[in-house]
Amino acid sequence: MNDDHIMSVAQLTELVKHGNCVKFNSSNKKQTYEWVGRTLGKFKYHFESKKNRGIIKKYIIILTGYSEGQVDKLIKRKKKLGKVFLFPRTQHTFPKKYEVEDVVLLSEFSIATESPNGKALKQMFSDSYHIYGDIKFERLKQISVSHIYNLQKTKVYRSRLLSYTKTKPNKCNIGERRKPQPCGKPGYLRVDSVHQGDLDKVKGVYHINLVDEVTQWEIIGCVEGISEYFLEPLLLELLKMFPFTILGFHSDNGKEYINSVVASLLNKLCVEQTKSRSRKTNDNALVEGKNGAVIRKHMGYVHIPKKYATLINEYYRKYFNPYINFHRYSAYPTDYISDKGKIKKKYESYMTPCQKLLSLEKIEQYLKVGVTKELLQQEQMKLSHFETAKKLQEEKSKLFKKI
Repeated sequence: MNDDHIMSVAQLTELVKHGNCVKFNSSNKKQTYEWVGRTLGKFKYHFESKKNRGIIKKYIIILTGYSEGQVDKLIKRKKKLGKVFLFPRTQHTFPKKYEVEDVVLLSEFSIATESPNGKALKQMFSDSYHIYGDIKFERLKQISVSHIYNLQKTKVYRSRLLSYTKTKPNKCNIGERRKPQPCGKPGYLRVDSVHQGDLDKVKGVYHINLVDEVTQWEIIGCVEGISEYFLEPLLLELLKMFPFTILGFHSDNGKEYINSVVASLLNKLCVEQTKSRSRKTNDNALVEGKNGAVIRKHMGYVHIPKKYATLINEYYRKYFNPYINFHRYSAYPTDYISDKGKIKKKYESYMTPCQKLLSLEKIEQYLKVGVTKELLQQEQMKLSHFETAKKLQEEKSKLFKKI
């Protein structure tokens, strides 16, 4: 930049005032230093007032793009030595044996040979020159293995070797990834597994929890493992224990439910299978809550060996499942729409799953063949809530004594 026409600090003041929004960067460091020295001398920086010195310094910062600290160093150098110049480099540097072309050739060779180890690359470079007569490998033929790895760390090598491939998802066509919409109809189940702890790297039993979304009718089973061998017969048994027709089967993305065996079983029963969506933790929240409030509360967290799965399953079938469906009260939400149009849920209604099922309109259309409203009411009235709970505790004590 030619600024010979600027001779006074007043001119600099106007330039600085309008130059705050502009930033310049110098391309030649030596010429920039010489210009800074000339500018300091031309405006007699060291003899000016403090205010004018600030204006001159600001002008230099704008024109050079240097920081205030860097300009201060150049001003001190001008005062001490009388001029500003670039100090010659005194640090010893070793001559470069391998040029950029060699690093590029190394990267191309690595890509073509799918990145073998350094010793293999060294031998290939030697053969390329001595056997095949390729003069491009004249310098690389004597490279050491350790220096190959040094060159592989350089920016030139890394920028050329990087390759990007999109993540290939493992597609599974079993089950539709969406949240089920029962629309007030019973029969849409939420399913999950609960593991009963490890001991010395040995797995315990698994509880299989099935909960209807509308009525909260819950059926629990126990199994030794969650492979298809154990799970298929148990699922078939548990699905038959529901008093209404099963319409939907929703689980997380675990392999115990997302497999061809379970899909085939549900297809035979004409049951729609869905699975949870990614980053939607509330999709299976109902059964997750029941895992803690029902299973963990009664069975605890302590390891139970697999050999007791049959005993636990019998206890569930005879005592626990009837208790939670006919005598255990659950909270049911009521939807309220706020002034802003948001749906808020309030849990004001408490009923047993059987009472909730019987309260639905036209309940007969949902019940299985052989199940009637009267039969459900009779089952509910066999024993009181207190008598059933007492019987349950007695049987649970017997079960844990055997375990």
